[in-house]
Amino acid sequence: MYLKFLSLGLSVLFAATSCKDQPVYSNFNGFAQGTTYSMIFENPGKFNVSDVQNEVEKILQDFNMSLSLYEDSSVLCRINRNETDVPDKLFTEVFNRSREINELSGGAFDITVGPLVKAWGFGPDAHRNFSEAKRDSLMKLVGMNKVEIRNNRVIKADPGISLDFNAIAQGFSVDVICRYFDEKGIKSYLVEIGGEVRVKGDKDGAMWKIGIDRPSDNNVIPGSELQAIIKLKDRSLATSGNYRKFFVENGVKYSHTIDPVTGYPVKNQLLSATILASDCATADGVATACMVMGKDKTIEFLGLHPEFEAFLVFSDDSGEFQTWTSEKLKKDIEEASQ
Repeated sequence: MYLKFLSLGLSVLFAATSCKDQPVYSNFNGFAQGTTYSMIFENPGKFNVSDVQNEVEKILQDFNMSLSLYEDSSVLCRINRNETDVPDKLFTEVFNRSREINELSGGAFDITVGPLVKAWGFGPDAHRNFSEAKRDSLMKLVGMNKVEIRNNRVIKADPGISLDFNAIAQGFSVDVICRYFDEKGIKSYLVEIGGEVRVKGDKDGAMWKIGIDRPSDNNVIPGSELQAIIKLKDRSLATSGNYRKFFVENGVKYSHTIDPVTGYPVKNQLLSATILASDCATADGVATACMVMGKDKTIEFLGLHPEFEAFLVFSDDSGEFQTWTSEKLKKDIEEASQ
């Protein structure tokens, strides 16, 4: 997923105007959590942009020290290694949200897939050692019913259980930054981290516009080839897809999304799922669940959950790209001509 402002260069978008009643916006971007971020917010002159960016980066660093698999001393890594069983507030909140999405999706979203992700060579180690012989033992470590937080302690049914928040943490980090902006009293903003987006209000009286990448294997530069443009207001958006993170072995393509039921990378016609929800953590987690469920089950799921809007890209039997858009979203989406 890629953030793109149509027909406006950023230098024009954020330039001060001569109209006193015209809102003025500030922006900054940077690198955190192994990805890029972009922030835009209405600034009537009371905020120093560099101070805001410094505070945001401090929040993101604290976030990493709680939930990152790439920070060896993070709360998550230490709990996975059984060096502690005491979670912090961020860990507890995202764990509880993960359980809700697990139940909502019928188990398609599951943060206990950590051992499988590692065995398939995705994640920090990037060393694949999965085998049929190991599958059964690994599957014994998978299942949200095997871990809980009780009396502020993480209780595992097996010490080998390892949690992986990567399918929800980025969206959750967007929500955490939005809370900071809300606390500052900022009325209109856009927060984007690694392609996951949440907006508040509108931009100069118009809805924010977000570009969705075409999910083709050779589309490696975000924003270079768009599949659609979605308009947002007071909403979050997250996209999950299997077109950038995968490996090929003996002619078979293995995606980075692991099915917690089979223990294997998902293989279905669904190429990408873009989900709109009230918060970005939920949008992120549900988008991942959709990739596990596949096109038909996802459409059925969305029919039962009108609180979500969705844009799906899938391949038909002849390998051609096709799309599906939920009814409510149709008025706010424009598919790019190919």
